[in-house]
Amino acid sequence: MNKPNLSFWQIWNMSFGFFGIQFGWGLQMANMSAIYQYLGAEESAIPFLWLAAPLTGLIVQPLVGYYSDRTWTFLGRRRPYFLIGAILASLALIAMPNSSSLWMAAGLLWILDASVNISMEPFRAFVGDKLNREQRKSGFAMQSLLIGLGAVLSSALPWVLSNWFNVSNESTGANAIPQSVHLAFYIGSFVFFIAVLYTVLTTREYPPEDIEAFREENQKTAGVSNAFREIFAGIASMPRTMKQLAIVQFFTWFGLFCMWIYFIPAVATHIFGGTQGSPEYQAGAEWGGVCFSAYNGVAFVFAFLLLLLVRKYSAKAIHTLCLTIGGLGLLSVNFVGSPNLLLLSMVAVGIAWASILSMPYAILSNAIPGNRMGFYMGVFNFFIVLPQIGAPLGLGKIMSSLLGNNTMNAVLLGGASMLLAALCVRFVDDTATE
Repeated sequence: MNKPNLSFWQIWNMSFGFFGIQFGWGLQMANMSAIYQYLGAEESAIPFLWLAAPLTGLIVQPLVGYYSDRTWTFLGRRRPYFLIGAILASLALIAMPNSSSLWMAAGLLWILDASVNISMEPFRAFVGDKLNREQRKSGFAMQSLLIGLGAVLSSALPWVLSNWFNVSNESTGANAIPQSVHLAFYIGSFVFFIAVLYTVLTTREYPPEDIEAFREENQKTAGVSNAFREIFAGIASMPRTMKQLAIVQFFTWFGLFCMWIYFIPAVATHIFGGTQGSPEYQAGAEWGGVCFSAYNGVAFVFAFLLLLLVRKYSAKAIHTLCLTIGGLGLLSVNFVGSPNLLLLSMVAVGIAWASILSMPYAILSNAIPGNRMGFYMGVFNFFIVLPQIGAPLGLGKIMSSLLGNNTMNAVLLGGASMLLAALCVRFVDDTATE
């Protein structure tokens, strides 16, 4: 199918749901470690409690990608999954701050992550469905822009509520999650649903060229057993570019996971000098959320520049440079002595984050067949979640035996991993294939 060029606002509409998805995801990233600690978790247990995110992605995304490739309803191919995931995730966001125990919060995180993945995975394939090859880099850059905007607002939301609107940020006892966190998650639930609904209502999808042949083929390949058989076969026959990108993704997301789970505790204890439950710790945790908001804000702004850079430079060159900058930014955290200077480190991380959310997918989308776009985008997620599974399983041991339970050392490990990812990008074959 020859797909026409879409306007800026058409690409905006089809991507806007990602704003809501990242709003919910950003609340989770910035607050779950602190929520776990409010409920009594030790530092060495936090990585294990974060296993929900990668494990649900490992299971859910390939299946959602496989079935969305084979779906056609009055809402289209991908939009039914957008909507179902948004409804479930919004309910989980409302329940999360009302957790009364550590394991209740961990269980809700599994539900939340599964729901987010149901909405998120088809959005990647949506770009391949709707845009021609020349516009795909712009489509993924637009997603990066809206992801940055959603994460900026969500990461800083508890800090904004407590400092601008006088909402209480105090933990008033055992298992007590501050009121500012409660309200932030309720707002996130509303934003998630409305943003996804906007994309569902404003964007139509291209139907299969031969609907009868499409349905006949789906009947032949129906069934969960066939789905798993095709998923494993697809992994074995991945295009070369996808295999090369898998190595890049592994080191990239291992570095990000180190940052996500240990940066805020590192700021609260090493920069603010707090201990769990102390006012200094809470102030540091909130400032860590501001730092997360800052790097997402930079990603939002830098995504505008990406929209220009992709017209002149290859995605491979852009991604190599951005990952290098991000790795150096994480390493610089160790040498920062004041909270305000942390924001400079986050500028570098934000540049890398904008590229991480767009350039690998732009490279991949031109190396996989269009009729299996959802499937391969789901399988590609393996190489995001596998390092995140390895991190919780191994980081607890590394923290206690090699890093001295020093959360700052875990952040430095993340920076080194990101630099290694930048080196690996140089070996990726980014030649587009039909």
